[in-house]
Amino acid sequence: MDTVKHGFAPVYNENSKILILGSFPSVKSREVEFYYGNKRNRFWKTVCSYFNEEVPDDTDGKKQFLLRRNVALWDVVTECEIVGSKDETIKNFKVADIKKLLQNSKIGFIILNGSKAYEIFVKHFGDIHIPFVKLSSTSPANTHFSKDEWHAALSRAFDRT
Repeated sequence: MDTVKHGFAPVYNENSKILILGSFPSVKSREVEFYYGNKRNRFWKTVCSYFNEEVPDDTDGKKQFLLRRNVALWDVVTECEIVGSKDETIKNFKVADIKKLLQNSKIGFIILNGSKAYEIFVKHFGDIHIPFVKLSSTSPANTHFSKDEWHAALSRAFDRT
């Protein structure tokens, strides 16, 4: 069991319209100190392809891409004990201050990346009056990932905001 003191700060600004929430950074993400750092994770390819853009080469480019496209990115868990990258082992966790982020942005739709993010979000933030949806995890371990599902959800999200 690894005790991880903290995840990453959210990427957002006052113009952010949608929020994508993961569960907690993977081992590879923690190594590179930014979201979805495992090159086999489908997140960056999927979101960038929705906008017909190439995946930025570095962390700063990824941050600028998100802000330019009004996408906020964070994890629902900010601190926890975890074995490797396995969501099912997350315990003794603290949740993100999502309500504060919502107060400081124009977010009108939330996408939850995978079952664990959804489970924790609903338990702690189910009373939020902003539409949200659970999507298949972009993790390389997920054999049921659907790029089409993600693109459809991004279209719905931007149509609503």
